[in-house]
Amino acid sequence: MACSGEDTLTAMNIERIIECIREDDQKGLKAELQQFNREYAQCFFYDSEERERRRRLEMEEFRKNKVRDYMSDSDSDYDESSNPDVLLRQALAMVLIRFLQTEPQGRVLKVCLRSIRILSRDKKVLGPLITDRALLTLAHLGDISNAPVPKEDTDGESDPYNDIMEAISESKFGRADEDDRGSEEDDGSEAVSSDVNDPVVWGHNDWCGERKASTFSNMSLIPSRRRSSVFKALTRGKRDSRGSLGGGEEEEEKEEKVDEVSRKEVMKIFCNIVYNSAWAQERASELGLLCGLTEKLSKEFQSASSPCGQFYTLRFMFLLTALRPELRAQLKQEGGVPLLTTVLEKSLSVQWKEQYEVVLDPTAPPISAEDSQQAQEVLKILFNITHSTHTQEPEEIDASLYRHLAAVLRHCLMLSCEEEEATDELKGHTANMLSALPLSCLDVLVSVPLGPDSHQMNGANMDCVHNLLIYMERKLEQGEKVKERLTPVLNLLTECSRGHRDTRHYLRQQILPPLRDASTKPEEGNTMRNRLVRLMTHLDTELKHCAADLLFVLCKENVRRFVKYTGYGNAAGLLATRGLLGGQRSKATSSGTQYSSDSDSDTEEYRQIKNRVNPVTGQVEEEQPDPMEGMTEEEKEEEAHRLISLFNKLSKDNMIQPMGLDEEGQLVPLSELRDLSEEERKSEEEHDDLENVE
Repeated sequence: MACSGEDTLTAMNIERIIECIREDDQKGLKAELQQFNREYAQCFFYDSEERERRRRLEMEEFRKNKVRDYMSDSDSDYDESSNPDVLLRQALAMVLIRFLQTEPQGRVLKVCLRSIRILSRDKKVLGPLITDRALLTLAHLGDISNAPVPKEDTDGESDPYNDIMEAISESKFGRADEDDRGSEEDDGSEAVSSDVNDPVVWGHNDWCGERKASTFSNMSLIPSRRRSSVFKALTRGKRDSRGSLGGGEEEEEKEEKVDEVSRKEVMKIFCNIVYNSAWAQERASELGLLCGLTEKLSKEFQSASSPCGQFYTLRFMFLLTALRPELRAQLKQEGGVPLLTTVLEKSLSVQWKEQYEVVLDPTAPPISAEDSQQAQEVLKILFNITHSTHTQEPEEIDASLYRHLAAVLRHCLMLSCEEEEATDELKGHTANMLSALPLSCLDVLVSVPLGPDSHQMNGANMDCVHNLLIYMERKLEQGEKVKERLTPVLNLLTECSRGHRDTRHYLRQQILPPLRDASTKPEEGNTMRNRLVRLMTHLDTELKHCAADLLFVLCKENVRRFVKYTGYGNAAGLLATRGLLGGQRSKATSSGTQYSSDSDSDTEEYRQIKNRVNPVTGQVEEEQPDPMEGMTEEEKEEEAHRLISLFNKLSKDNMIQPMGLDEEGQLVPLSELRDLSEEERKSEEEHDDLENVE
């Protein structure tokens, strides 16, 4: 929804809001803010028309000069510090933050916070919202900090709103002068003057330095050029059950307590601010807001009922741990893993049967959208603080903690949500989280007793592995966001196969069943093997290596077997990376991985066609006529010399570079191989000479 010019925030709006605050007119203030909220509920604050106009001017300049140094594709690169609309919104943000410091209550507080939340979407308006005073004021309202709010440096008993009112008055004159010029279009040919006597603009650095209110009177709200009032509509993200845009929120909040709604609004504001401002991230870290979030979560999940804003509390914690590395270590050291595991258990209503076995009730209703989204946020935070543990050997206490978490994650894989997309999202985050845990702690995934309908391999429960396999197959079929969704589960299945024999046997049975037909290429078809082989030649290097690694491990890192199932052309990438192009045994098998000695016996059907399979394509091909049939020995020799001459010519012209395999199985230029062999020959001759002397 685009906002029309009549809906633009004006100086009169802010003056009325200030007057309502001065006169303690709660009803009038609420009405003014509700009007602002309705008009801007679905808008971001940047001018799309101005952006397009500047693009056209840059393109015209490029056509004139035939030179383009740089053309930005980002809205943030355009300086809008002198835009009166931006400055008015900054003024409104400052007014509302001041008002919050008077500790308003009830629905006025709720409406005020909603207005601040709308303003916090705009990066250019964040100045008044990212000072220590503003952050701590919001933190008090969100019940995540008890630190004292710094007092404002004002002169005696002067009205803190006077400076804002004076600046607004100046802006009204500026607008009147501009309107007198009519609707003349600025062609952009005249540069905006910049002088030491120009009025100071309201910039980000001023707010970072805790600008005093008395300096506001020196700030100009006069625009440098005409601006239109068309704003970009707010693009909706994933809808969740905690709230929606527009009038739906009013109906929702009739059933919620006002203080809970206010705390939820505060968390939304913090999410916007921290996401949009690196300075806010740094100050949030310095002010210890993460500790307040941890204490808040601990209190809430010890209570019988959970408040309505927990999702946004978790989202705020996720943003802090994602954007500030030092906070990840801090949360982990302060017991973040057991706390978040408890939060996850409560979100999914986990009930324990044994130490590492969760009760799975097949008659239980699907997980609600709200609980599933909350669980996803918990999993994302847990990944942030544990993603490096899979390379470490945990101590006994940590191992028990991770096994407990792995048992909960196994339960996540077995659950279903109300929506299929939510089920896939939950499983995707679960696979990502499992890949971050130490491999030695994942034994609980297959040690659960077998049920009547369980998938099993040699007595080990494969239900969890089967669900991961089904998830991977569905993502392969969909083909959307392939890397993000497939890389974690491919890595997880590879590591589990390498470390657990029964898991490898089961996956090989499902992915690489005995080969009976080779009439088509390995990458052609819709089986799981076909799709994984296609990934082996994907443009993304990480993804193709993950797919190749899984198939290679399922083949027990046997080169001959790997080529048999994938074709030499598809397998060449991984073999070249590992120095196995010559068919050597993989050295990875000596690094701790022990495979069983069982052989890969060919089926009767494959034996009949084995000699006709092209090892490069992995496909049975029709026999081609011998190109040298009917040629004499002299003609064959002449043809060979001609081919050698052509290859030498192409090599000298650097059109091709002949390659060979060194002792380690790596591809190297033939010239280097000749040099190495020459050095070896000389070394042997010198050794023989020394022996003769002795």
